[in-house]
Amino acid sequence: MYRLTPNLQQTSHQPAEFFVISVQVLPQYANVVVYHHCMFHIKTMAVFCGSNFGFSPLYQKAAQDLGAELVRQNIALVYGGTTKGLMGVIADTVLDLGGQVTGIITQKLYDKGQFHQRLTHHMVSPTMRERKAKMSELSDAFIALPGGFGTFEELLEVATLTQLGEHSKACGVLNILGFYEPLKLLMDKAIEEGFMKPQMRDTVLFEHDPAALLKVLNSWQAPTVDKWIDAPAP
Repeated sequence: MYRLTPNLQQTSHQPAEFFVISVQVLPQYANVVVYHHCMFHIKTMAVFCGSNFGFSPLYQKAAQDLGAELVRQNIALVYGGTTKGLMGVIADTVLDLGGQVTGIITQKLYDKGQFHQRLTHHMVSPTMRERKAKMSELSDAFIALPGGFGTFEELLEVATLTQLGEHSKACGVLNILGFYEPLKLLMDKAIEEGFMKPQMRDTVLFEHDPAALLKVLNSWQAPTVDKWIDAPAP
């Protein structure tokens, strides 16, 4: 079960264990179109990023810049609910500038006292898997800042769901200091070796500037090909 907070409400069309944020923060998804042609104005953005700060101060600045751009474009932030690292930086930035922040944290991290106390709305989920699923459900698109295993896994999971056509939501990375250049190389290698179609390269968009990244995410269209490649000739 998700813990229902005073700022959350249950909807009649969902199972009892799922709750959503009030509609003024996360409106109905009538503007989301079919898988093959996705173009809409993003209202809620899930941001995946490190619970550490990284050694370069440019990583913190990137989190601050992205948070400020989200507020400027009136986009609500959905994130992992903690005060730690870049996650805390972007949440604090959005809140300090008057933006809306929804945090979804696991029960284990909540019990450790890592919950951000100033959030607009929060949810406590039983497990990490349910946390990720709820973040995905409540978000129109996804951005990854630099981070570690958790950030990589979250980004690649939502990109995989796009590839499979299970949602039509854009995914991008803020490629600060070339942090995600190895991911580009890995994707190119998968294409070269016949594990991914070239059209799937743009399943993840790369930009180093927050405004530029939001622009391409808003205009992105999902691939119109399926993911499977014919078996090689014997």
